[in-house]
Amino acid sequence: MATEGRNLSEYNKEFIPSGADFTIGIVVSEWNQNITLNLLKGAKQALTDNGVKEENIVVRFVPGAFELPLGCQFMCESGTIDGVVAIGAVIQGETKHFDFVCDGAAQGIKDVNLKYNIPVSFCLLTDNTLQQSIDRSGGKHGNKGIECAIACMKMIALKKSF
Repeated sequence: MATEGRNLSEYNKEFIPSGADFTIGIVVSEWNQNITLNLLKGAKQALTDNGVKEENIVVRFVPGAFELPLGCQFMCESGTIDGVVAIGAVIQGETKHFDFVCDGAAQGIKDVNLKYNIPVSFCLLTDNTLQQSIDRSGGKHGNKGIECAIACMKMIALKKSF
């Protein structure tokens, strides 16, 4: 596996745009909070480490991963947000519910990106086991919240460059 034993959340600050003028929303799923709150912590730390002011980080919670797209849409409609990080975790169970939630959330987040022309970063863990989610929310593979916050900042800078 490509991720085995690697922290994928390391980055070079030289290549990250300053977030001093960015306002970034974070929509967090309440489901699997033991995972999503760690992802939130990583995202907020990455944003502030790269210049985003604490008061320019807007955090809102939604019940579950399926509600992430609508929460992101509400933020985009506010007209005050430069980009959004959508945070959630869905862990495979015994039924097809996992597939429907993951597909709906992924397609919905993609649709919000395109509808509002605002970067919405996809930080939805879709793991087979709880341990895989732990490993990706501050464990041995880093913190996907960091990676998605950095991706959001890069996309905001790209948009502003046109």
